[in-house]
Formats: sequence, structure tokens, C-alpha cells
Amino acid sequence: MTKLAPSRYDVVGSFLRPERLKKARAQHAAGAIDDAALTAIENECIAELIEKQKAAGLPFITDGELRRSYWHLDFMWGLGGIEHIELDHGYFFVGEETTKGSAILTGKVTGENHPFIEHFRFVQQFEDENHTAKQTVPAPAQLLLELYRNDAAIERVRAIYPDEDELLEDIAAAYRTFIGEIHKAGCRNLQFDDCTWGILVDERYWKGRRSGDPSETAEAEKYLRLNNLSLEGKPEDMVITTHVCRGNYHSTYASSGPYDAIAPFLFSRENTDAFYLEFDDERSGGFEPLKYVPAGKKVVLGLITTKRPELEDRETVIARIHEAAKIVPLENLCLSPQCGFASCEIGNKLTEDEQWAKVALVKSIAEEAWGGR
Repeated sequence: MTKLAPSRYDVVGSFLRPERLKKARAQHAAGAIDDAALTAIENECIAELIEKQKAAGLPFITDGELRRSYWHLDFMWGLGGIEHIELDHGYFFVGEETTKGSAILTGKVTGENHPFIEHFRFVQQFEDENHTAKQTVPAPAQLLLELYRNDAAIERVRAIYPDEDELLEDIAAAYRTFIGEIHKAGCRNLQFDDCTWGILVDERYWKGRRSGDPSETAEAEKYLRLNNLSLEGKPEDMVITTHVCRGNYHSTYASSGPYDAIAPFLFSRENTDAFYLEFDDERSGGFEPLKYVPAGKKVVLGLITTKRPELEDRETVIARIHEAAKIVPLENLCLSPQCGFASCEIGNKLTEDEQWAKVALVKSIAEEAWGGR
């Protein structure tokens, strides 16, 4: 029987890349090996990763995003009307600049025959009665944000889409196409990863905006509308969840701020089935905004950090779970790391052994906090 996310203990999706995979990707970029050779190594590494996920007791299996350079851009590059571009600078995280990839609009956005369908099928073959495949993709709002990344990008978008509503409709239609195709392929667990909400809570982001730019409320309404348009007609037997964080690159972060400002939009009105939420340090604020989560909807508390190798104190984590349970009933809560272990190819600053120790801690704390339920 297919299990639907989230599980009482879960992970966000990405895992550290093995060294031989990093080497192969570098060789491929240099032209030393061809596509087929790289794919063969990716397949080997993903198969090994899935066995490790099963051994760790995880009910959902993913490809760990091992085929990707970025958690978001590789999916965007697979859509029609969007191409890969390298900028003269990356994203500016706290204390570090990322690599310089981006997505540029070259025509009308479409979603047919996305390569991630085949990526999912590869993972799907490893399903069994105890393990179900899950696919992660960036949220529609994240694509919109990327297409507006700088002034030149904005001008290009407006040249192709003078009417922004048409752009939103096309992005939503592309996602609906993808959702329909991956559902037909057998996917029943899809996760939208969405940093737009993490950006909207950051005061520095708003201070850097130009005069006359849309307000925080207008931006939130736009992202909410786009995400919900994309979810219209979602298959009834498919779960689509969303994960929100404030940036995760080489153990650094991009933004800070509590959920208070965006909770009335995201928690109350987005039509995803569950929320995976970053709560691993003070940057995320408290649990009070969870009061906006509709009754019965599940919340996965990201209380274990992937940014540092040190293991959290289990009693402190359990206490925080019970603190959150004062707002969302304990039976509707789950536990996970706050984000993936390698949102981008570079990965966070911990070893593979330390990564799996974090996963084991999530599982053991969940088993204690919920008593096996």
C-alpha cells in the first residue's frame, strides 16, 4: 500500500553527494566523460543512497537530488521556455556567495515531458511494501522569483509577458501538466520547496527593495495565488506538501525572521496538504504563528539542523515538540531536519556519517515523543 507523506519522522529530501559523483560531474562539465557515463554513475550512487535510506528506517525514499546542481534551478531548466544562464554573481548568503547559475526566460513557459519524470521512475523501481518514492521540486512561486532575479531578467520577462497575469497562468499550467504526468508515472508524494516565504519574513530584504516595488502583502498574495493555481485539479490520491526555509547553502543561510507576517497567507490559505517548516534556531521565531494552520493539517517541525554536525539535545527537542503541541495537536505534528543536507551540489559542512547520525536522531526522538504512534 502506498504511504502518503508526511511520516512521523521524515527528511526534506537532499543528501550529501558522494565524492565519486562530484568527480564525475566535474569530468562531465570538462567534457572528459559523456552523458551516458555520468548517468551510469548517478544511477549507482542513487541506488546506494536508497539502500541507506531504507537501512535508516525512512519510509519515503528520494534520489537525494543527486542528479542536480541546485535544489531549484535544475527543475526550472527542464521547463519549456526557460534556459540555464550563468550570472556574474551568485546569491548573497550570510558570509558566503553561492555559485552563479540562474534561469532565464526565453519563451512561453510549458511543462510537458519534464526530465524529472524519468528521474522519479528510477527511484520508483526501488519501492516496496515499506518504502514509497517521494519527488521534490521547487514551488511555482520560487520560479517566479527566479525569473525576476535582476533588472535585465525583469525586462526580458515583460517583453515576453507584458501581462503578468498571463505569466502566472502559464507557470501554473506548466506545473499542472507536470503534476499530471508524474502522477500518471505513479508518484503519490510530491513536495514543493519554497524559500519565497522565508525571504518575505526578512527585514533586510524589504529594506533593499526599490521605492514603488510591490508591498509585502501584495507579494504574499501573488505567491499564494500562483501556488494555489498550480494545485487546481490535483489528483485526489496524491499528496502535495510544501517545505519552507530561509536558505541552505554550505551551512550558511540567506534570511531571518519569524513566520508571523506570512502565516495568514501560507498557513491559512495555501492548499498544500502539509507543511515542512524550519525551526532549528532563533531565526525562525516561535510556534505562535502555527495557530493559522487549519485543523487537521499536519506540520513537520524542522527542529534538527543540517547546518552543523553536533547532535541536538534530545530532551530539548522533545520539549519543543510539546511546546508546539499546545498550538497544533501532537497527533498532527511530525519531526524532520530543518532542510536538506545538500540543497546544492556543494553540500553542508558535515560528513556522511554525521548526516546519518542526524537522521537516526530524528527517528529515535520521534519514536520517544510519539510513543511509536
